[in-house]
Amino acid sequence: TTREPLGVIAAVVPWNSQLFLVAVKIGPALAAGNTVVLKASEHASAAMLEFGRLIEEAGFPPGVVNIVSGFGEPCGRTLTTHPLVARISFTGGPETARHIVRNSAENFAEVSLELGGKSPVIVFEDADLESAVNGSMASIFGASGQSCVAGSRIYLHEKIHDKFLSDLTSRTEKILIGDPLAEETQMGPLCTLGQLNACETQVAKAIEQGGIVHHGGRQPSHLNAGWFYEPTIVECPDQKMEIVDSEMFGPVLSVLRFKDEEEVIAKANDTKYGLASGIFTRDIGKALRVQKQIRAGIVWINTYRVVSPIAEFGGFKNSGYGRESGAQAIYDYTRPKTIWINTSDEPMGNPFVMR
Repeated sequence: TTREPLGVIAAVVPWNSQLFLVAVKIGPALAAGNTVVLKASEHASAAMLEFGRLIEEAGFPPGVVNIVSGFGEPCGRTLTTHPLVARISFTGGPETARHIVRNSAENFAEVSLELGGKSPVIVFEDADLESAVNGSMASIFGASGQSCVAGSRIYLHEKIHDKFLSDLTSRTEKILIGDPLAEETQMGPLCTLGQLNACETQVAKAIEQGGIVHHGGRQPSHLNAGWFYEPTIVECPDQKMEIVDSEMFGPVLSVLRFKDEEEVIAKANDTKYGLASGIFTRDIGKALRVQKQIRAGIVWINTYRVVSPIAEFGGFKNSGYGRESGAQAIYDYTRPKTIWINTSDEPMGNPFVMR
């Protein structure tokens, strides 16, 4: 049995972390011998077009990497229903993903989906609190929370809840918000007005439902233009609050408390998503025990947002299926072919007997 390239790969990437996502899609696809058609997001096409210029400059043969920009209709639909497309690799939202899956049925193209999530971060009472605070900030405030793996809900053991929340709030108050091109800026704006509105709406609902805003919850007063939103920490008294299970793609962290392993595992898994998760504890035995029960494709232990081209990346449940990176990516971009060779000089015998 050998493996051979699929042919033409359609890679549909979102506006966030564009060049990184392009790299993890086209790297294994090209290495496996395929050609690629990339569709840029209509919200941020410039980076992709610059990438195309660099592809030409690097000497890639014409037609190996192709880039189209435009809206889902008609560009995305045309690409995902094209009879020459053998596989579609999509990163984005669940509604668009459903359209792509339906479109793929037109020609039975293979599909892999990475659809984001509502990733939980668990901090046990024996954790290194400074490291856990740093990990929490990286998980939700990095890239202004505009990340598919954003750790947007954090579960704090009741023994360290108040101390951790105080330390986290103090650190969050010092985050510098502003022009993303300025060297001193730590957090820039949101990409769309829709994201800003979603953050404002969800935080307002959380307050109505008893949530306590420890920091943020509004646009920064010192910035007169742009879709900026302050890094926001909301203490949530109830796991069933809408903010706890709604992906906003913004810098909004839901904080909840727990008493024991059984409770926090149940709460961490109480979501339709399953992309990533984080565990902070000095007890590695506990960490390994808990990670086995977390229904997510990625588990970070005493760290967060670490990726590598040799490690598979992808989720469970509504976070999609298929994997980027790792050995699995090569398998996904190839197909097996079984070859039988008769090396004997003997002619075939009875044609009605199966061998």
